[in-house]
Amino acid sequence: MTDIQHRPADTADIDTAAFDLAAVPDDFVADPYCYFAALRAERPVHRLPDDSYLLTRYDDMVAVYRDPATWSSDKKLDFKPKFGDSPLYEHHTTSLVFRDPPDHTRIRKLFQAAFTRKALAALEPRIHELVDGYLDDLEDRGEMDVVADFSFKLPIEIVCDMLGVPGDDRLLIRDWALLILGALEPVISDAQFQAGCAAVEDFKAYLRALVAERKARPTDGRSGEVLSALIAAEEDGEKLTELELLHQCIFMLNAGHETSTNMISHGVHELLRRPDTVARLRDEPELIDTCVEEVLRYQAPIQINNRRALQDTELSGVALPAGSFVHLMLGAGNRDPAQFPAPDRFDIARRPNRHLSFGLGVHICAGNALARIEAAIAFQKLFTRFPTLHLTGPAKLSPRLRFREVTELPVAV
Repeated sequence: MTDIQHRPADTADIDTAAFDLAAVPDDFVADPYCYFAALRAERPVHRLPDDSYLLTRYDDMVAVYRDPATWSSDKKLDFKPKFGDSPLYEHHTTSLVFRDPPDHTRIRKLFQAAFTRKALAALEPRIHELVDGYLDDLEDRGEMDVVADFSFKLPIEIVCDMLGVPGDDRLLIRDWALLILGALEPVISDAQFQAGCAAVEDFKAYLRALVAERKARPTDGRSGEVLSALIAAEEDGEKLTELELLHQCIFMLNAGHETSTNMISHGVHELLRRPDTVARLRDEPELIDTCVEEVLRYQAPIQINNRRALQDTELSGVALPAGSFVHLMLGAGNRDPAQFPAPDRFDIARRPNRHLSFGLGVHICAGNALARIEAAIAFQKLFTRFPTLHLTGPAKLSPRLRFREVTELPVAV
């Protein structure tokens, strides 16, 4: 594991021409932002050795996100060489995030009822209840690992509630999610591939049993609303096939906690590094919403998104032929000085703050409002109740590139 580093953005000794996402420098995971700054200045559309392109300018990423007619999210062509005819290929080409309209539009509509204002308002008491319980435990013990005891627990409990997953099974979800999402890294080993395939199959078997149970005993309670709606759509025949039903549930359970867990972990870490900022947040609680947005901008929980050009196009004066595959480096776009003044400064009052951490356009994260609510409640309750909370060790980072994942964050009161 790697400690998070915070260094001045000194780009003088960075060889941007040699930068390769498949073989990043040893210090890249700890602090990628100086590399992003160098690439953004010198090679904003950087051609990699595998002939894909790495994007680091905010405006280029916005242009890609807002033009789904030119830039496809479908990954069948891209995942076939990597995954073959495997369970990982089946999942990652069926789930919502890697589908284009009209299929994307059709499937996304089925999730909308789970994220209306009314539905989110109904979830808030449960979020408060969970956070209070975690903080009671912190008070009793005097210390905790933020990831294991707080930032992972909250979003996984909420998304599992929404799909009716029993409490005893929720750690299984985390383990499967890490294996399935980990397969999206630019480079994976054969062992990671095999483990990811097994996780997909285990997850599908688990969900088949859960769906059968729900069909046998329908519920109109809070915990079953989303799954019941998806089952009804599957039975309609026109909307969801059985495989689509299973893979959308896997996608929701994976995506429903990954971003929120990383966002809360990074937020606690960045705030605890700045006691004056924590004091300001306590004195000015109305800043909580802009604080959440700044956490999302400053340490984007998802660092890489991808698209493929369906026709000849151009970005930053670079001609890109049809078929070009691009990596949208969201952490780079979120630190672009052309969009964000003093981009390396953590400013909880920053306005405007049009970061890219939830994407844009038709593929904007469906659960972004829920994630924001979870983070706002978590930060406000934690720092109000424990004004002496402090770090007792460095934040540890996973070596993953696509997700900026904190794995350990020890704190005490």
